[in-house]
Amino acid sequence: MSLPSNSNDAQSDLFRPLQPRDFLNPPILLAGTVDNVMYAFFRDRLMTSPLEGLVVIELSTLGGDPEVARMMGEDIRFHSEQEPNRRFVLLGKAAIYSAGATFMSFFARPNRYLTRGTRLMIHERKLQTNVMLDGPLTACIANLKAKLNEIEHSIQIQNEGFENLIAGSSVTMEQVLKLAPENWYIEANEAQSLGLIEGVI
Repeated sequence: MSLPSNSNDAQSDLFRPLQPRDFLNPPILLAGTVDNVMYAFFRDRLMTSPLEGLVVIELSTLGGDPEVARMMGEDIRFHSEQEPNRRFVLLGKAAIYSAGATFMSFFARPNRYLTRGTRLMIHERKLQTNVMLDGPLTACIANLKAKLNEIEHSIQIQNEGFENLIAGSSVTMEQVLKLAPENWYIEANEAQSLGLIEGVI
């Protein structure tokens, strides 16, 4: 007589440590700049990926648009919450820089893996802009305040991403805020020892 399956055991299996063979045929392969083209491809592959079990997203990127990375990350968060029988796992390959690290921050730590020798790079958002002051003085003040509000809000979004990235690790926000302005490069094994990822493949 067979025993009924235990849903808690099935759920815990979704967070078991993964082996190299689990990464043989990732259904979603992403490489290059994080932009709208990558997002469209990502969405297409996401819709055709397995409806249950392991869904590996392999990524290699030198960076790109942080807001696109956040959109991709929100898709992972939403589908993870709505489809608990699917386990979305990130496999970073060669380089996970800038916006790639932002995307990685949306994955729970047990679902983050890097290949050997991969570098993770964390840095602050960058801004290049000109502020034109032309007109009544009150309008000039408004333009300056608008730009300052934009910068402050961007810093808030950036720091939320940093907090998600380091959650459950030994890295503190103080460390991130100190090292990020000068581009913080972390090798895969170091990332694992810091608790930023689950394992190195």
